[in-house]
Amino acid sequence: MQLDLNLLTALDALLEEGSVAGAAARLQVSSPAMSRTLGRIRRATGDQILVRTGRTMTATPHAVAIRAQVHALVQQAQAVLAPQRSLDLAVLERTFTLKWHDALTSACGPVLLAAVRSQAPGVRLRFVAEASTDTPDLRRGEVDLEAGSNEPALPEIHHENAGHDHLVIAVRPGHPLTDGPLTPDRYAAAHHITVSRRGRLSDPIDDALAAQGLRRHVVAAAPTAAAALQLVGNNDLVVAVPGLISRSPLAGLGLRTLPLPLDMPAIPIHLAWHQRYDGDRAHAWLRDQARTAIHTVCRPPARPETER
Repeated sequence: MQLDLNLLTALDALLEEGSVAGAAARLQVSSPAMSRTLGRIRRATGDQILVRTGRTMTATPHAVAIRAQVHALVQQAQAVLAPQRSLDLAVLERTFTLKWHDALTSACGPVLLAAVRSQAPGVRLRFVAEASTDTPDLRRGEVDLEAGSNEPALPEIHHENAGHDHLVIAVRPGHPLTDGPLTPDRYAAAHHITVSRRGRLSDPIDDALAAQGLRRHVVAAAPTAAAALQLVGNNDLVVAVPGLISRSPLAGLGLRTLPLPLDMPAIPIHLAWHQRYDGDRAHAWLRDQARTAIHTVCRPPARPETER
Protein backbone atom coordinates (compact mmCIF):
# COMPACT_ATOMS: atom_id res chain seq x y z
CA MET A 1 0.00 0.00 0.00
CA GLN A 2 1.42 3.37 -1.05
CA LEU A 3 0.84 6.01 1.65
CA ASP A 4 0.39 9.70 0.90
CA LEU A 5 1.59 11.71 3.87
CA ASN A 6 -0.45 14.66 2.60
CA LEU A 7 -3.50 12.69 3.71
CA LEU A 8 -2.21 12.77 7.28
CA THR A 9 -1.84 16.55 7.13
CA ALA A 10 -5.36 16.89 5.75
CA LEU A 11 -6.76 14.45 8.31
CA ASP A 12 -5.09 16.41 11.12
CA ALA A 13 -6.67 19.64 9.86
CA LEU A 14 -10.09 18.02 9.46
CA LEU A 15 -10.04 16.63 12.99
CA GLU A 16 -8.80 19.92 14.44
CA GLU A 17 -11.30 22.12 12.60
CA GLY A 18 -14.24 19.71 12.57
CA SER A 19 -15.34 20.87 9.11
CA VAL A 20 -14.31 20.67 5.48
CA ALA A 21 -14.45 24.45 5.05
CA GLY A 22 -12.32 25.07 8.15
CA ALA A 23 -9.70 22.53 7.10
CA ALA A 24 -9.64 23.96 3.58
CA ALA A 25 -9.03 27.48 4.91
CA ARG A 26 -6.31 26.24 7.24
CA LEU A 27 -4.42 24.44 4.46
CA GLN A 28 -5.22 27.14 1.88
CA VAL A 29 -7.02 24.87 -0.57
CA SER A 30 -10.53 25.00 -1.98
CA SER A 31 -13.46 23.34 -0.21
CA PRO A 32 -14.12 20.98 -3.18
CA ALA A 33 -10.48 19.87 -3.11
CA MET A 34 -10.71 19.19 0.63
CA SER A 35 -13.95 17.25 0.09
CA ARG A 36 -12.17 15.04 -2.44
CA THR A 37 -9.31 14.54 0.02
CA LEU A 38 -11.80 13.53 2.72
CA GLY A 39 -13.15 10.94 0.30
CA ARG A 40 -9.65 9.52 -0.18
CA ILE A 41 -9.15 9.43 3.60
CA ARG A 42 -12.44 7.58 4.03
CA ARG A 43 -11.41 4.99 1.46
CA ALA A 44 -7.96 4.58 3.04
CA THR A 45 -9.25 4.20 6.61
CA GLY A 46 -12.54 2.45 5.92
CA ASP A 47 -14.23 5.00 8.21
CA GLN A 48 -16.41 8.06 7.56
CA ILE A 49 -14.16 10.22 9.84
CA LEU A 50 -16.66 13.14 9.82
CA VAL A 51 -20.42 12.73 9.52
CA ARG A 52 -22.98 15.47 9.08
CA THR A 53 -25.31 16.23 11.99
CA GLY A 54 -27.62 19.06 10.99
CA ARG A 55 -25.50 22.00 9.87
CA THR A 56 -22.31 20.76 11.51
CA MET A 57 -20.06 17.72 11.22
CA THR A 58 -19.19 15.32 14.01
CA ALA A 59 -16.12 13.11 14.33
CA THR A 60 -16.76 9.37 14.39
CA PRO A 61 -15.58 7.32 17.39
CA HIS A 62 -12.65 6.04 15.31
CA ALA A 63 -11.66 9.59 14.36
CA VAL A 64 -11.76 10.66 18.00
CA ALA A 65 -9.60 7.68 18.96
CA ILE A 66 -6.85 8.48 16.43
CA ARG A 67 -6.91 12.28 16.68
CA ALA A 68 -3.96 12.61 19.07
CA GLN A 69 -1.89 10.03 17.21
CA VAL A 70 -2.49 11.73 13.87
CA HIS A 71 -1.48 15.11 15.29
CA ALA A 72 1.70 13.67 16.79
CA LEU A 73 2.64 11.99 13.50
CA VAL A 74 2.22 15.23 11.57
CA GLN A 75 4.40 17.11 14.05
CA GLN A 76 7.08 14.41 13.91
CA ALA A 77 7.10 14.48 10.09
CA GLN A 78 7.50 18.26 10.09
CA ALA A 79 10.38 18.00 12.56
CA VAL A 80 12.13 15.36 10.43
CA LEU A 81 11.81 17.33 7.21
CA ALA A 82 12.59 20.78 8.63
CA PRO A 83 16.08 21.95 7.62
CA GLN A 84 18.53 22.61 10.42
CA ARG A 85 20.45 25.76 9.58
CA SER A 86 22.61 28.01 11.68
CA LEU A 87 20.73 31.02 12.99
CA ASP A 88 21.70 34.33 11.38
CA LEU A 89 19.75 37.01 13.22
CA ALA A 90 20.84 39.71 10.78
CA VAL A 91 18.88 38.10 7.93
CA LEU A 92 16.18 36.29 9.93
CA GLU A 93 12.69 37.20 8.70
CA ARG A 94 9.90 35.81 10.83
CA THR A 95 6.76 36.87 12.63
CA PHE A 96 6.19 35.57 16.16
CA THR A 97 2.78 35.69 17.82
CA LEU A 98 2.81 36.24 21.58
CA LYS A 99 -0.21 35.92 23.83
CA TRP A 100 0.76 37.66 27.05
CA HIS A 101 -1.13 38.99 30.04
CA ASP A 102 -1.66 42.70 29.37
CA ALA A 103 0.39 43.70 32.43
CA LEU A 104 3.35 41.72 31.08
CA THR A 105 2.92 43.23 27.62
CA SER A 106 2.86 46.75 29.04
CA ALA A 107 5.80 46.26 31.42
CA CYS A 108 8.06 43.79 29.59
CA GLY A 109 6.97 44.27 25.98
CA PRO A 110 9.03 47.45 25.40
CA VAL A 111 12.20 45.76 26.71
CA LEU A 112 11.63 42.69 24.54
CA LEU A 113 10.82 44.72 21.43
CA ALA A 114 13.93 46.85 21.82
CA ALA A 115 16.14 43.75 22.13
CA VAL A 116 14.53 42.07 19.11
CA ARG A 117 14.83 45.17 16.93
CA SER A 118 18.49 45.63 17.77
CA GLN A 119 19.44 42.00 17.14
CA ALA A 120 17.05 40.85 14.40
CA PRO A 121 15.54 43.77 12.47
CA GLY A 122 13.65 41.39 10.18
CA VAL A 123 11.67 39.85 13.05
CA ARG A 124 8.16 41.12 13.82
CA LEU A 125 6.22 40.55 17.03
CA ARG A 126 2.43 40.21 17.20
CA PHE A 127 1.15 40.74 20.75
CA VAL A 128 -2.41 39.42 20.95
CA ALA A 129 -4.87 39.76 23.82
CA GLU A 130 -5.88 36.86 26.02
CA ALA A 131 -9.27 35.43 25.07
CA SER A 132 -12.25 35.29 27.42
CA THR A 133 -12.08 31.48 27.24
CA ASP A 134 -9.16 29.07 27.23
CA THR A 135 -8.16 28.20 23.66
CA PRO A 136 -5.68 25.64 22.25
CA ASP A 137 -3.70 28.30 20.37
CA LEU A 138 -0.30 26.87 21.29
CA ARG A 139 -1.25 23.36 20.21
CA ARG A 140 -2.72 24.60 16.96
CA GLY A 141 0.33 26.71 16.16
CA GLU A 142 -1.57 30.00 16.20
CA VAL A 143 0.52 31.36 19.10
CA ASP A 144 4.27 30.91 19.46
CA LEU A 145 4.79 31.97 23.06
CA GLU A 146 2.42 32.55 25.95
CA ALA A 147 3.21 34.32 29.20
CA GLY A 148 0.93 34.41 32.21
CA SER A 149 0.32 33.14 35.71
CA ASN A 150 -1.30 29.81 34.83
CA GLU A 151 0.78 26.66 34.50
CA PRO A 152 -0.17 24.67 31.35
CA ALA A 153 -1.83 21.31 31.94
CA LEU A 154 -1.22 19.62 28.57
CA PRO A 155 1.95 17.47 28.44
CA GLU A 156 2.90 18.70 24.94
CA ILE A 157 3.02 22.30 26.18
CA HIS A 158 6.42 22.99 27.67
CA HIS A 159 6.92 25.83 30.11
CA GLU A 160 9.32 27.44 32.53
CA ASN A 161 8.99 29.83 35.43
CA ALA A 162 10.52 33.12 34.27
CA GLY A 163 9.91 35.08 37.45
CA HIS A 164 7.41 36.19 40.07
CA ASP A 165 5.32 39.25 40.74
CA HIS A 166 3.06 40.45 43.53
CA LEU A 167 -0.20 42.36 43.80
CA VAL A 168 -0.39 46.03 44.65
CA ILE A 169 -3.42 48.28 44.79
CA ALA A 170 -3.87 51.33 42.58
CA VAL A 171 -5.92 54.40 43.46
CA ARG A 172 -6.21 57.96 42.23
CA PRO A 173 -4.24 60.69 44.08
CA GLY A 174 -6.29 61.91 47.01
CA HIS A 175 -8.21 58.67 47.45
CA PRO A 176 -9.25 58.20 51.12
CA LEU A 177 -7.04 55.07 51.37
CA THR A 178 -3.94 57.24 50.86
CA ASP A 179 -4.66 59.05 54.15
CA GLY A 180 -3.57 57.05 57.18
CA PRO A 181 -2.49 53.43 57.70
CA LEU A 182 -3.93 50.95 55.22
CA THR A 183 -5.58 48.12 57.15
CA PRO A 184 -7.56 45.14 55.84
CA ASP A 185 -10.72 46.69 57.27
CA ARG A 186 -10.23 50.02 55.47
CA TYR A 187 -9.28 48.20 52.28
CA ALA A 188 -12.38 45.98 52.39
CA ALA A 189 -14.64 48.98 53.02
CA ALA A 190 -13.59 50.68 49.77
CA HIS A 191 -15.34 50.23 46.42
CA HIS A 192 -13.47 47.82 44.19
CA ILE A 193 -12.93 46.80 40.57
CA THR A 194 -11.83 43.30 39.64
CA VAL A 195 -9.69 42.45 36.63
CA SER A 196 -11.08 39.42 34.79
CA ARG A 197 -11.15 38.57 31.11
CA ARG A 198 -14.25 36.50 31.91
CA GLY A 199 -15.97 39.31 33.76
CA ARG A 200 -15.82 37.67 37.18
CA LEU A 201 -16.71 39.87 40.15
CA SER A 202 -14.65 37.87 42.66
CA ASP A 203 -11.12 36.51 42.87
CA PRO A 204 -8.70 35.05 45.46
CA ILE A 205 -8.60 38.40 47.29
CA ASP A 206 -12.17 37.74 48.42
CA ASP A 207 -11.06 34.42 49.91
CA ALA A 208 -8.24 36.15 51.81
CA LEU A 209 -10.66 38.75 53.14
CA ALA A 210 -13.23 36.12 54.10
CA ALA A 211 -10.58 34.35 56.18
CA GLN A 212 -10.45 37.54 58.29
CA GLY A 213 -14.23 37.87 58.44
CA LEU A 214 -14.26 40.70 55.90
CA ARG A 215 -16.11 41.26 52.64
CA ARG A 216 -15.48 43.87 49.99
CA HIS A 217 -17.92 45.69 47.73
CA VAL A 218 -17.12 45.09 44.04
CA VAL A 219 -18.84 47.56 41.71
CA ALA A 220 -17.39 46.52 38.34
CA ALA A 221 -15.16 44.10 36.46
CA ALA A 222 -12.73 45.12 33.71
CA PRO A 223 -11.22 42.76 31.12
CA THR A 224 -7.65 44.08 31.46
CA ALA A 225 -5.53 45.87 34.01
CA ALA A 226 -5.17 48.79 31.60
CA ALA A 227 -8.94 49.22 31.39
CA ALA A 228 -9.32 48.93 35.16
CA LEU A 229 -6.69 51.61 35.75
CA GLN A 230 -8.49 53.98 33.42
CA LEU A 231 -11.69 53.49 35.42
CA VAL A 232 -9.88 53.96 38.73
CA GLY A 233 -8.29 57.18 37.52
CA ASN A 234 -11.66 58.92 37.34
CA ASN A 235 -13.46 57.42 40.34
CA ASP A 236 -12.98 56.76 44.05
CA LEU A 237 -12.29 53.11 43.33
CA VAL A 238 -9.49 50.68 44.08
CA VAL A 239 -8.08 47.85 41.99
CA ALA A 240 -5.50 45.16 42.74
CA VAL A 241 -3.03 44.77 39.87
CA PRO A 242 0.35 43.10 39.35
CA GLY A 243 3.25 45.11 40.71
CA LEU A 244 4.70 45.19 37.19
CA ILE A 245 2.14 47.88 36.45
CA SER A 246 4.00 50.36 38.65
CA ARG A 247 7.10 49.88 36.46
CA SER A 248 5.28 50.16 33.13
CA PRO A 249 4.03 53.02 30.95
CA LEU A 250 0.64 52.64 32.64
CA ALA A 251 2.17 54.31 35.66
CA GLY A 252 2.02 57.50 33.59
CA LEU A 253 -1.68 57.72 34.37
CA GLY A 254 -0.67 59.43 37.60
CA LEU A 255 -2.18 56.81 39.90
CA ARG A 256 -0.73 55.89 43.25
CA THR A 257 0.20 52.32 44.13
CA LEU A 258 -0.03 51.03 47.69
CA PRO A 259 0.93 47.67 49.21
CA LEU A 260 -1.89 45.17 49.44
CA PRO A 261 -2.73 44.82 53.17
CA LEU A 262 -3.23 41.08 52.83
CA ASP A 263 -0.91 38.09 52.86
CA MET A 264 -1.19 36.85 49.27
CA PRO A 265 1.12 34.36 47.52
CA ALA A 266 3.53 35.56 44.84
CA ILE A 267 2.28 35.47 41.26
CA PRO A 268 4.32 33.11 39.07
CA ILE A 269 5.16 34.16 35.52
CA HIS A 270 5.20 31.17 33.17
CA LEU A 271 6.55 31.15 29.63
CA ALA A 272 4.80 28.41 27.62
CA TRP A 273 5.31 27.01 24.11
CA HIS A 274 4.47 23.87 22.16
CA GLN A 275 7.06 21.11 22.16
CA ARG A 276 7.32 21.38 18.37
CA TYR A 277 9.53 24.43 18.93
CA ASP A 278 12.03 22.77 21.26
CA GLY A 279 14.53 22.33 18.42
CA ASP A 280 13.67 25.59 16.63
CA ARG A 281 16.72 27.84 17.01
CA ALA A 282 14.87 31.05 16.22
CA HIS A 283 12.17 30.21 18.75
CA ALA A 284 14.81 29.34 21.36
CA TRP A 285 16.41 32.75 20.74
CA LEU A 286 13.01 34.43 21.20
CA ARG A 287 12.50 32.57 24.49
CA ASP A 288 15.90 33.80 25.68
CA GLN A 289 14.96 37.39 24.85
CA ALA A 290 11.57 37.06 26.57
CA ARG A 291 13.16 35.52 29.66
CA THR A 292 15.74 38.31 29.85
CA ALA A 293 13.07 41.00 29.45
CA ILE A 294 10.97 39.53 32.25
CA HIS A 295 13.99 39.18 34.53
CA THR A 296 14.99 42.79 33.82
CA VAL A 297 11.60 44.23 34.70
CA CYS A 298 10.83 41.90 37.61
CA ARG A 299 14.13 42.61 39.34
CA PRO A 300 13.31 44.74 42.41
CA PRO A 301 14.62 48.31 42.14
CA ALA A 302 17.75 49.04 44.14
CA ARG A 303 17.16 50.77 47.48
CA PRO A 304 18.85 54.12 48.15
CA GLU A 305 21.97 53.94 50.23
CA THR A 306 20.18 55.69 53.11
CA GLU A 307 17.72 52.80 53.38
CA ARG A 308 20.33 50.06 53.54
